[in-house]
Amino acid sequence: MGRVRWRRGRGITYALAFIVVLSLPAFYVAASAPKKAGAKIVLFSMSESDEGREDGSVYESEDSASENVPAEVEEEATPAWDEFSDGHDSQRSDEDLDPGSWSQVLEQPSIWDSRNPRFASGIRKMVEAVNEEDPRMLNEAIQVLQDEADNGNAHAQSTLGSLHWMACGVPHSDAKAYLYHEFAKEGGNAQSKMALAYRYYRNQEHEKAVKLYSELAATTMASFLSSREGPLLENVRLNYGLEESKDVLKRFRGEEDDDFQFLEYQARKGHPDFMFQLGAFFYYGLRGVRRDHSKALFWLLKAVEKGETRPFELIGEIYARGYGVERNYTKALEWFKAAAERKQYSALNGIGFLYIKGHGVDGKNHTKAKEYFQRAAEAGNIDGFYNLGILYLKGLGVEKDYARARELLVDAANRQHPKARYHLANMLHKGLAGMTKDLAHAAALYKLVAERGPWGRLMRQALDFYIKGHVGKALLLYSRTAELGYEVGQSNAAWLLEKYRGGICLGSSGVCTTEERHQRAHNLWRHASEQGNEHASLLLGDAYYYGRVCVQLILSSCLCISWFTS
Repeated sequence: MGRVRWRRGRGITYALAFIVVLSLPAFYVAASAPKKAGAKIVLFSMSESDEGREDGSVYESEDSASENVPAEVEEEATPAWDEFSDGHDSQRSDEDLDPGSWSQVLEQPSIWDSRNPRFASGIRKMVEAVNEEDPRMLNEAIQVLQDEADNGNAHAQSTLGSLHWMACGVPHSDAKAYLYHEFAKEGGNAQSKMALAYRYYRNQEHEKAVKLYSELAATTMASFLSSREGPLLENVRLNYGLEESKDVLKRFRGEEDDDFQFLEYQARKGHPDFMFQLGAFFYYGLRGVRRDHSKALFWLLKAVEKGETRPFELIGEIYARGYGVERNYTKALEWFKAAAERKQYSALNGIGFLYIKGHGVDGKNHTKAKEYFQRAAEAGNIDGFYNLGILYLKGLGVEKDYARARELLVDAANRQHPKARYHLANMLHKGLAGMTKDLAHAAALYKLVAERGPWGRLMRQALDFYIKGHVGKALLLYSRTAELGYEVGQSNAAWLLEKYRGGICLGSSGVCTTEERHQRAHNLWRHASEQGNEHASLLLGDAYYYGRVCVQLILSSCLCISWFTS
């Protein structure tokens, strides 16, 4: 009995020791990333004293007042992306911003059927092979992609990089994954740039991470469809603990969802409240419903005909941006004003933005714009904080005031405003507007913004596959997002490997062995744990305690520990 207790105690000691060792990279990441307070990420603190901060706040320089910033620095205060300038009215397509994405290739019909049918066939065959657990088909797909990569196809190179990272159909090789992604990045593949940025971020190579994440964040800003906010990205967790999140998944079945069909039925019967909700679903692309601004406008106008006033602001946005209709700034202004009169305070931002651009009004008027942004901010509107902060940062309609700009942008950023985070990241990146240069925090902020980019559509497509029962396809796409640094993608892929122990995992040379599957899941949980997933940390502890995995921990360039128990 004493020997059994001793062995069990020794097992617990080993488990704890391995957890501590495993957590070391996470501690380094945590030291330079924004801290979490509950569900909210605390990015900065605007307290008067910087002494003893424990919330991940950024230390401002002593010369924080705008008049103390050298003139040559002020010239750089405008970020690479600037929606308040005259050059950011046009929208670029996802095909331009995220070329070669698997999500584009898997669409039917796909633009890649005409651009490069051989590359498209290789991607589709690869995805189908994983779903069917067919190693021979996967080898055929890899050969097609290898030929394309050898001929300089950056998107095929990016795919091969991911396959080497996953050890799917090819041996695991971080070196080859890195090289393929490096070539693909140079060839214009944005997802390889994401993978490299995340790799640098984990390794604390902040200068390299910031360079890539800043470019990706600027691309993300250019992809935003609305003057008020970015594209809605719903990162859905497949599991709650060890169990499937059935209630959550039920709400993301798109137009096949029972609740959506009930909503549509009631809207067609003429209920204005349901008409408005249906219009909002199509406008934002909620719960897996495809974004469709023409349908959104149809139902929003129907609701207005029935006396509903809540659609006013969204209709103004549609006309201001030309979503499914010809742009009409005069109509947009009318709808925004009608919305503002009914205390839809976010519409004040739309009016202010028209004055910034000089559209639908009597020319540009920054003072007028400031009045509307100020009213929105006073009503507690997050976009009002952001827009007003930019005016103080750039000195538009107000005297330039960096301290006030920081205060407003920090307030918006702490409420998860992506554009505010982008501007603050730029200020920390370059040491602008009185902020001390801080590449660690800049990288963390840029990463949060970059993850809202068009490549995030892989997450939505992976969820669609899972809901339709194509678990192997879902695993492959989640694994791709995992390499790009999405924590939800990492935990979802790991959970799928744990739950579906057969039929979805192809290893380096055929169907995954038990050891390969455990090792792959373990690595994914480890990545998720480093990014704050507590459930992942718990599972890692269990894995060490019960000896379910073969662990390889690189503690330094000269020390490697390998451990396995059957």
